[in-house]
Amino acid sequence: MMQAHDASPSVLSAQDLTLRAGTRTLLEAFTHTFYSGEIWCVAGPNGAGKTTLLSTLAGLLRPAAGHVELDGVRVADWPPLPLAQRRALMPQSAPDAFSASVLDIVLLNRFPHLTGWGWEREADREAAMAALNLLGLAAFAARDVLSLSGGERQRVALAAVLCQDAPLLLLDEPLSHLDLHHQIDCLEALAAWTREPRRTVMFSCHDLNLARRFATHALLLDGEGGAYAGPARDVLTPARASRAFGYPLILIRDGEHEALIPAPRSYHESLADHDTPAS
Repeated sequence: MMQAHDASPSVLSAQDLTLRAGTRTLLEAFTHTFYSGEIWCVAGPNGAGKTTLLSTLAGLLRPAAGHVELDGVRVADWPPLPLAQRRALMPQSAPDAFSASVLDIVLLNRFPHLTGWGWEREADREAAMAALNLLGLAAFAARDVLSLSGGERQRVALAAVLCQDAPLLLLDEPLSHLDLHHQIDCLEALAAWTREPRRTVMFSCHDLNLARRFATHALLLDGEGGAYAGPARDVLTPARASRAFGYPLILIRDGEHEALIPAPRSYHESLADHDTPAS
């Protein structure tokens, strides 16, 4: 079993954050605090700034204005090693540059916890195997990573991030290349991981229905600098999603189950409301 991080809860805060890509404003003067125990889905159309936002929250990109704080300290002021112990980032793509076993690839993310000469300890190997077990990958431990399919490699990348044992996970499209079965397995694993104390997950995702099912909260970028933030089912509504994605959506219900589906464009006007993106 993976051990919970011993440090205090990670609280991530965006303060008047403005993000730009060239002349486009992706996010303007956004302020919000993300707390332990929450699972956040970052949604929005292509080019809305999901990757830019996650990279900025991780401290890898400098915002156009405003700043990001982790535990009350600006991310830009954190030393690299303590920061890596507090937050982990899974990029959208990470091509394998060399042949190595799946276990060794996952063990690379234990680097922030290594001491002395930097050799892995038994506890590090146990953490790596626990992460592989959580994602149903224990049988892959000795496999060459270059022999894996895209979906298998994606699950290994997620296991590596879990193995880093940081209380804050920032995941950019962790469900890409995965079939529906493994998408659900991975989201269930993240939900189980977050039930341990002091843990928070933020992931970008294009499937609004999976987000509504597994995320506790959602951050919807509208592609024009605005954002909605709050409980997932309050944010990922037909009206707001239709406006953000530029195509009308309707909500259908079957008992306790709900799903957003595309609707004829004639529905668009009837779905529109007068909400203003919240900062």
